Amino acid sequence: MLTAATEVLAAADGPGSAEPTWAWRDAPIATLVQRIQQLQNERAQAFRRLDQAHRQYLLSDLHHDFPSYRSVVHEVTQAFAAASCEVLAVEAELAGPRAQPVLARHVRNLQELEQTRLATVALLQVMGTPGVSEQDPEKLHQLKINFHPLL
Repeated sequence: MLTAATEVLAAADGPGSAEPTWAWRDAPIATLVQRIQQLQNERAQAFRRLDQAHRQYLLSDLHHDFPSYRSVVHEVTQAFAAASCEVLAVEAELAGPRAQPVLARHVRNLQELEQTRLATVALLQVMGTPGVSEQDPEKLHQLKINFHPLL
């Protein structure tokens, strides 16, 4: 599940360099926009994988296979973190050297929406977990508020 987003940011600039290379630094703006689309596709794939793992976890009935689910959650979390890091790098490039503040704001808004989406999916999965859904409604409401104030 780890993709080019991780590999790009992990690459060294050269021997003895402490700064990572960002492969898209001199790319045309259209290429940066295409890269954002690729990262969104990777995020969509990660969401599908997370959903599938949660469904399998719930279907495992009395013998809930939490370790497998936790492993997928960990992998997906790493994929989201790598994609987010690269999206923020694109935003910084657009806001700074490329002098494209409107496009940079759109990228920032997209990033914030993805963070909200991930928080919402996580909350829905927690609330759909056996044992949690049977709890006191007031406790569930408090969980929602503590987890994400907009929910």
